[in-house]
Amino acid sequence: MRMRPTLNWTPPEDLPPGTTDLGSVVDALSAGGVLVLSGAGISTQSGIPDYRGEGGSLSRHTPMTYQDFTSSAQARRRYWARSHLGWRTFARARPNDGHGAVAAFGRHGLLSGVITQNVDGLHQGAGSEGVVELHGSLDRVVCLACGALSPRRELARRLEKANPGFAPVASAINPDGDADLTDDQVGDFRVMPCTICGGILKPDVVFFGEAVPPPRVEHCRGLVRAAASLLVLGSSLTVMSGLRFVRQAAQAGIPVLIVNRDPTRGDIHALTRIALPLSTALTTVADCLGIAVDDETAA
Repeated sequence: MRMRPTLNWTPPEDLPPGTTDLGSVVDALSAGGVLVLSGAGISTQSGIPDYRGEGGSLSRHTPMTYQDFTSSAQARRRYWARSHLGWRTFARARPNDGHGAVAAFGRHGLLSGVITQNVDGLHQGAGSEGVVELHGSLDRVVCLACGALSPRRELARRLEKANPGFAPVASAINPDGDADLTDDQVGDFRVMPCTICGGILKPDVVFFGEAVPPPRVEHCRGLVRAAASLLVLGSSLTVMSGLRFVRQAAQAGIPVLIVNRDPTRGDIHALTRIALPLSTALTTVADCLGIAVDDETAA
């Protein structure tokens, strides 16, 4: 029997409560050397929903798993139809003040790095440099046979040409760029193969049930070892891909600070969890530090 990945987590009753005091975050950034680990919650203000917050997509949508994608042609047809439609909305998303604040902290030399679990590219769009995309990026497509990488926009043009008039109305767009469509709406959507070898194309992202490439994990572990503190922004830390870095930091005595309105799986390892809306919290911290959040970069 195929095991499905853990998608949800139920907070225990004895978790420490959240606070609204941002002093610890201000102090950490003032000292410098802060490593940021961001999740879907930082992008919600940009119109991209999160997985597990209020109204999160997991309440109505089960993400595609790597096992289903690779084993079923029908699953790939369903995924690419939904993703092709969702991509049109996803690609129009723009960085918000939260992304802008992180970029501003980096420009002022307060950060040692940025790791994101998101696949939306919004940190880079706001001006952050050297961002580690833990789960990859929807901007790229990879061939599972020959490994060739190609731009997502190039595939989008091929899919539009192969599926003229495909424009169903989705009930929702999800954090992975997938749109909610019925099987009838998917219909006989045509999937495109690799232009080099004819192999199966997949977005260059880590699906649920798929492992993050070990070299990428080790790079992130090195960033944690070198950090003065770890600042988690908008992640429930439900899946191990992000939680392991929180555990690593805590075990090494590196302070862990979490900004997330809801409890997270990493709260027991953190000095504090600030239960505030993310953009509001980060712009307030920037104000305390005398740093302007420049929205011109995002524009």
